[in-house]
Amino acid sequence: MSLLDTITMETTEKNTIKGGEFLIKETTYQDVFIPEEFDEEQQMIAQTCRDFLATEVQPILDRIDSQEEGLMPLLMDKAGALGILGVSVPEEFGGFGKNFNTSMLVADVCGAGHSFAVALSAHTGIGTLPILYYGNEEQKAKYIPKLGSGEWKAAYCLTEPNSGSDANSGKTKAVLSADGKHYIITGQKMWITNGGFADIFIVFAKIDDDKNLTAFIVEKDFGGITMNPEEHKMGIKGSSTRQVFFNDCEVPVENMLSDRENGFKIAVNILNIGRIKLSAAAIGASKATLSTAINYSNERIQFGRPISKYGAIRFKIAEIASKLYAVDAANYRAGQNIDDTYDQLVAGGMESGKARLKSVEQFAVECAILKVWGSEALDYTVDEGVQIYGGMGFSADAPMDRAYRDARINRIFEGTNEINRLLTVDMMLKRAMKGELDLMGPATAVAAELMSIPDFGEEDTTLFAAEKKVLANLKKATLMVAGAAVQKLMMTLSKEQEILMNIADMASYVYVFESALLRTEKLAATRGEAAIAGQLDLLRIYMVEAVDGIAKAGKEALWAFAEGDEQRMMLVGLRRFTKVEPFNVKDARQRVAQQLIEANKYIF
Repeated sequence: MSLLDTITMETTEKNTIKGGEFLIKETTYQDVFIPEEFDEEQQMIAQTCRDFLATEVQPILDRIDSQEEGLMPLLMDKAGALGILGVSVPEEFGGFGKNFNTSMLVADVCGAGHSFAVALSAHTGIGTLPILYYGNEEQKAKYIPKLGSGEWKAAYCLTEPNSGSDANSGKTKAVLSADGKHYIITGQKMWITNGGFADIFIVFAKIDDDKNLTAFIVEKDFGGITMNPEEHKMGIKGSSTRQVFFNDCEVPVENMLSDRENGFKIAVNILNIGRIKLSAAAIGASKATLSTAINYSNERIQFGRPISKYGAIRFKIAEIASKLYAVDAANYRAGQNIDDTYDQLVAGGMESGKARLKSVEQFAVECAILKVWGSEALDYTVDEGVQIYGGMGFSADAPMDRAYRDARINRIFEGTNEINRLLTVDMMLKRAMKGELDLMGPATAVAAELMSIPDFGEEDTTLFAAEKKVLANLKKATLMVAGAAVQKLMMTLSKEQEILMNIADMASYVYVFESALLRTEKLAATRGEAAIAGQLDLLRIYMVEAVDGIAKAGKEALWAFAEGDEQRMMLVGLRRFTKVEPFNVKDARQRVAQQLIEANKYIF
């Protein structure tokens, strides 16, 4: 089967695609979930979150940032009373038991909550989920109801002074007591979100001379826990961030979480969830920031007119919107893939917690992509938000100051963006080596196609035909560069981080552009073409960005490892695969910006 057949073959049943397969298989719009499809109950949950931010968080942001004693725990209590902390908690433990994409929606809406969003995500995600997914029945029964209600707050203790990205190199030790009833934990953890008020700590330590970490559920009341003062941070100043010291902390043996030496696996799997949730929160924060910037552009008068009338400002508004529209589509596409995989695993007899982990692990590639793309979309948004505000953007009394500073941590949280780019390619290649993902077959087909005469056949003028052709070619470009890099560099590829990051960017553009295309195609099928003119413009604006981004990353990679005739041939192929018909991007941006300016907020 040729590559063209492979990537244009229609799927016949929902969710036949596996993680990472987006490069080599087509997904139809019927197979994806789009944010416009959330049902009434999910919308009510989202509105509860919006109302909570509007009434309880936004009016007191300065008080939160000053870390007023007891304020953040109080906010968590109020959120718990509304059920916001228990959306993902099973009904048997007092929660709502909603699916993964509903929890993504909560992260999205609450992402506009600045430091509160950080405390919330740390508690509901990395603080609660390790127990929910890895705990035994006794542990879940004891801890999950109180975590879901907010009675107890949670923190996650993984990072140490000398182990950041290399988490498994941590030095914290756990030694079994003489009577065999406790593990005595000694060590130092840093950058612990919620550390100052947490009741429960998920702590990672090595037992004796073990190679891998083991996880423990540690209650603050166990004793032997001390802390440094709150860290002084660039942003998210209202988030409690402490160094936590465990000094002969006695932890009952029954509080070991999962099996001995399974801690590193727990950390990795929970981080996968954290990555995609971070992307949802980042896009939520971006939507709020863009809405604020649009509002200001309508009010700020210069040269006798609102600055929203000027093309330079409209450019910024539309460029931001195109990124948010595309990454938003990718977030909920991946979230639904995770939900569908979970349902299939449970239907096959797998225990719920294990199925949830397996389903997220299946889409770990997409989680890594989205963490990068979501956090970088937010950084772009807040930077241009400051610029739209002009001089006022630099004032600490205007809202862009907090938005700008708070955004920066997201490219470091949940694994730096550099690590996540490297992981994107590493995970795909490992799956290929295991036979789980056929990358080399399609890559070889592209190499053969480079030697053939292009097929100029009849032009398809149906809606989305041009975009689908661009997408198929972008997949070919990515496979061509990735396949050639693997063949040329082989065992040394893992050391070529710049090339790996080029390939990761190419794959990421493919995934996010395809997600935007599928979202728009589904909207056209349900609402009609006339009703989605703005979405069509957003898609095509992003398509131009994706084409240019893949051309640049592909060129840099080929310049780095290919030579002579081989390089020339692949550069010709890259140009062929990154061609796009002329499209008046300026007018598209003007139309998008006009819609947003009239609405005075982000509306897509």
